[in-house]
Amino acid sequence: QVQLVESGGGSVQAGGSLRLSCAASGYSVAFMCMGWFRQAPGKEREGLGVIDTGGTSIYVGSVKGRFTISRDNAKNTLYLEMDSLKPDDNAMYFCAAGVFGGDVCKLRTWTDFPYRGQGTQVTVS
Repeated sequence: QVQLVESGGGSVQAGGSLRLSCAASGYSVAFMCMGWFRQAPGKEREGLGVIDTGGTSIYVGSVKGRFTISRDNAKNTLYLEMDSLKPDDNAMYFCAAGVFGGDVCKLRTWTDFPYRGQGTQVTVS
């Protein structure tokens, strides 16, 4: 059973940075398509980006250039580095993972990923 546990959330001033972690167990992050999502109060959950097994990442426009997804295979951990944070980035942040066979690792919906974390809160003031 794959389990994902996010950490690293907290409060930060606008313009600041945070790095979120997503520790995986039960399967290697090196062999999964992994993504980050967020959900702000009163809004739908949105996908931010994914990283494929080759290390290539893609992002939605709202975070492109500010957020970076990476992973450490030795630590079996996924990361989300967030820079130039804005109040609009206030949300609960979640990681997700899946093995999609021959399908391309792409910005899928939350429920497309079979493995999902419980989230970590980010507050930007």
